[in-house]
Amino acid sequence: MTKAPMDADTTIAGQISLGDVIEQLSRHRPVFHSEADLQHSFARVLWELTPDVRSRLEVPQRLSGRSEYLDLLCIGPSARTAIEFKYFTRTWAGAVGTPAEDYALKGHAATDLARLHFVRDIARLERFCRRSDQNGLAIMLTNDASLWTPPGPGRAQTRDRDFRIHQGRELAGTLLWAEGTYKPNTCTLRGAYPLDWEPYSELDGAGGEFRYVAVSVSPVRDGADDMPVPV
Repeated sequence: MTKAPMDADTTIAGQISLGDVIEQLSRHRPVFHSEADLQHSFARVLWELTPDVRSRLEVPQRLSGRSEYLDLLCIGPSARTAIEFKYFTRTWAGAVGTPAEDYALKGHAATDLARLHFVRDIARLERFCRRSDQNGLAIMLTNDASLWTPPGPGRAQTRDRDFRIHQGRELAGTLLWAEGTYKPNTCTLRGAYPLDWEPYSELDGAGGEFRYVAVSVSPVRDGADDMPVPV
C-alpha cells in the first residue's frame, strides 16, 4: 500500500494520516448503511492501523455551561483529533462485499441543509480545538454529485449560496443564509478552508460514485475562553 504523506494538519492523533485511514476504509467498506455505520467503521479501521490511538464516539464537549457532542475523539500518546462526520446520500441500491451485503440508500433531498450542517461542523471544531494538542477534521462522504460540482453559469441565487462546498471553493469569514434574512443560520469561521474533493469509491449504477471532502481545523492557542472540559 502506498502511504499518504504525513501532513500535520490531517494527521490523526499525531500517529497516522487521514489519507491512509480513508484508503484502508474504502477497500473494505466502499459504502455504508448510515452515518453511524461510517463512524463505527472509521473508528475500527483506525484502531486496526494504530492500536495506540483510542477512539471514543459521541464525546460531550462542555462549552459555556452546556454540552455539545463530538462524533469521534481520537486520543494518541501525545496528541488528539476531534472528528465530525457527515454522510449525505442520493438513492442507490446494490450488493457489495464478500459475502455480498445488500445496501439500499435513501435520497436526502435537502442539499442546502447538508451544506449548512457541514459548515456548522467546521465551526464546532473551531470551538472544540482549543487545546494546543488537539486538531480537528470535518469529513463529508457523499454520492450526490451536486455537492462537489460547481454551480453552472447563470444559475439563480439560492439561500445557501454562501455555504456552497463544491470543488475549489474556500469557506471563510461570515457566511449568511438567504443573504442574512435568517440570522439563526449565520455562521462565522475563524479560519479559511479550501475544499478539495477526493475519490472514495466507484460502484455500479447511477449514484455509485462516492467522493469525500475533509477540512482540517488547527488548534487555537490564543486564549482559553470556552475551552472544552478535558475528557
